Amino acid sequence: MNLTFRLLSLILLCNLFIFSGCKKSVPPPVPVLPVPTDRQLAWHEMEQYAFVHFTTNTFTDKEWGYGDEKESVFNPTAMDVTQWTKTIKAAGLKGLVLTCKHHDGFCLWPSKYTEHSVKNSPYKNGKGDVVDEVEKACRVDGLKFGVYLSPWDRNRADYGSPSYVEYYRNQLKELFDAHKPVFEMWFDGANGGDGFYGGANEKRKIDGKTYYDWPTTLKMVREMEPNVIFFSDAGPDIRWCGNERGSVQETNWNTITPDTLYAGKSGIENLLNTGSENGTSWIPAEVDVSIRPGWFYHAKEDSLVKTPEQLFDIYLSSVGRGANLILNIPPDRRGLINEIDVAALQGWKKLIDGYFKTNLALNKLATASSFRGNSVDYNASMVTDGDKETYWATNDDEKTGSLVIDLGAPKLISFVILQEYIKLGQRVKNFSVEIARDGKWVSVAKGTTIGYKRILRIFPTEAQNIRIVISDSKACPVISNVEVY
Repeated sequence: MNLTFRLLSLILLCNLFIFSGCKKSVPPPVPVLPVPTDRQLAWHEMEQYAFVHFTTNTFTDKEWGYGDEKESVFNPTAMDVTQWTKTIKAAGLKGLVLTCKHHDGFCLWPSKYTEHSVKNSPYKNGKGDVVDEVEKACRVDGLKFGVYLSPWDRNRADYGSPSYVEYYRNQLKELFDAHKPVFEMWFDGANGGDGFYGGANEKRKIDGKTYYDWPTTLKMVREMEPNVIFFSDAGPDIRWCGNERGSVQETNWNTITPDTLYAGKSGIENLLNTGSENGTSWIPAEVDVSIRPGWFYHAKEDSLVKTPEQLFDIYLSSVGRGANLILNIPPDRRGLINEIDVAALQGWKKLIDGYFKTNLALNKLATASSFRGNSVDYNASMVTDGDKETYWATNDDEKTGSLVIDLGAPKLISFVILQEYIKLGQRVKNFSVEIARDGKWVSVAKGTTIGYKRILRIFPTEAQNIRIVISDSKACPVISNVEVY
């Protein structure tokens, strides 16, 4: 009697435990460090945004102004920043980083710390503020706003001395006090060389590693804008990709060890292009490239604007390899994005929308060689459910595995997209994509890293079943998404 009562009680307690939702689930994989911060995750999800180079160089036909340009040369004849933002948004870009000050030192806002600014130009009779106008237009059109403030200044007489660093910080305070939120602060490694320097007309050298005291400067900015992303050669949030061609290597680790890196250091291009498998910090790559040969508008380059097809290739070699793309789109002397550039952007967007219109794998049957603890929380269906917060994972001792997706019927496929659940770190070191053909698995694409997103372009082929094979990984693979187009 007592035994029967105890058995019934035990069954009742088990049922209550299960149906109350308190059943202990299989624990998730332990993160492979380092992992991205929340602001880095938000940055990854942007994928692509615009760079806008516009200053006195636009009117002097230079790429790098010497610093002696008269403020009066800045005189756009039909300025319309809403045309910029609407064009950029229509192209599918999520933000805009503006060159508030380039190497020539001319400021696109009426800075109280210099006379070399828009306040002494004919634009709006000296009452214009391009930075403010662009930021407001970005807000209206739902674009995130970022700033570029060149550390090098060929106009300033005190460049190279401690007082210039104070000047630079004061201008950052001006910008960040007046414009919030700012999603990205961009600065590069072009530091020192010949310049006007207030009439000195000489070459000046600085120690790029120590002169600016970047830790103090970035701490100051972070206190004003906690969620800003800092870009430079070595981060600290995102890194340069090592070239301006529009690509990272197929092997692209989001991790790198930055302790010996700094903006402008030479000989690190290959490292920046691939990252480091065992890097100590999560500092993913940003690919910067211009739609034109130059960064500023030059009429002589009107015939050299990148075609939609070239822009699509750049998209595949940047976003398609786990990096973000910042595409420079320079306004012309009217203060408008030129019609030629607009047409190229429209054609590019049409290609992307056409190729990636219908995800053939969405909610399709998916099976796996194994899944973590045989728990439904980690089974293969997590990669086709369209939910970025779910993922397929294997047991801790399994660093390989495979997924098979049944499209339901033979389909012509040209692209496969893979994504890791990077909140748990970047893991995959080697993988392949296969299709079932005549009873055999045939490889149609291979790769090394995946990261936030990997887009694989394959020769258009008909298939019903697609297999993703993870052949090597730093730890158990964690795949959040597979798409087929």
